[in-house]
Amino acid sequence: MKRKTFLRSAAAAASIAAVAALTACGGGGDTGAAAGDGGGGDTISIGFSQVGAESGWRAANTKSIQDTLTAENGFELSFSDAQQKQENQIQAIRSYIAQGMDVIAFSPVVETGWDAVLQEAKNAGIPVILTDRAVDTEDDSLYESFIGSDFVLEGERAGQWVAENFDGQGLKMVELQGTTGSAPAIDRKEGFAKAVEGTDIELIDSQTGDFTRAGGKQVMEGFLNSHDQIDLVFAHNDDMGLGAIEAIEAAGLTPGEDIKIVTIDAVKDGMQALADGKINYIVECNPMLGEDLAEVAKKVVAGEEVEKRIVVEDAEFTQEQAAEALPTREY
Repeated sequence: MKRKTFLRSAAAAASIAAVAALTACGGGGDTGAAAGDGGGGDTISIGFSQVGAESGWRAANTKSIQDTLTAENGFELSFSDAQQKQENQIQAIRSYIAQGMDVIAFSPVVETGWDAVLQEAKNAGIPVILTDRAVDTEDDSLYESFIGSDFVLEGERAGQWVAENFDGQGLKMVELQGTTGSAPAIDRKEGFAKAVEGTDIELIDSQTGDFTRAGGKQVMEGFLNSHDQIDLVFAHNDDMGLGAIEAIEAAGLTPGEDIKIVTIDAVKDGMQALADGKINYIVECNPMLGEDLAEVAKKVVAGEEVEKRIVVEDAEFTQEQAAEALPTREY
């Protein structure tokens, strides 16, 4: 994997009571330090706000972070689940500021609307690290580093495979988008569209399934009811693709044959569906960001310079490659 910057100033304020309620919600709960503790000694206190638990990818990402940012590795982790709501993340970040965390990290629900709270963290002298998803801000000094995948490239790679294998066949395609306004949804759509531009593949419908299996199934059911011909599904993540499979099978069709499916993520359930021939191609999005986050956090606390953008390496898989990779797959 690869790696991204720092600043410190004065103290902060916010509401700790609101934070306590937030960090208790969702999967991981609060595993962190007391307010104002600052980690103490060589221990680094870090507050992490996760998007939610919407997919198998997110579960693997959370596990990587919680398994790495441990007391044994020199961290006190406070973890909160935002349940896919930006207001919950902003509330969590403000609580981490009030607690005087050494570092704040989060995976933004959406790209925009972060400037005010990030400025509060900067004013408090607390470095912020972005993981998985980036933010859209005119002042990139508001965060130290971004750690994650190149979502535009992921979309391009998926689109290139589609163009190479299906151009000239006049396929009609539907798209299952990720959460509206999120970096992966915006970027994967852009990259895919760029790759299939100039082909005869026709996008006939595109809706958000919110990166969830249930959402993918519901939207795909709507597509099947609205369109007489669907030849191809591009899903922004595996879970929506798996939901689409359920809808396609319920309609009496064969996924991977009657309707081709291309997805992004490469989590185990998606890889199994690929090995089984129900998905045709998957571009990986590596969720194992815990080690990179730990390394960057230690550097910024030590006042060392870090890379602004750390892009992790992603693979891509055909049916045969998925079958070969599954026995030793970590996620």
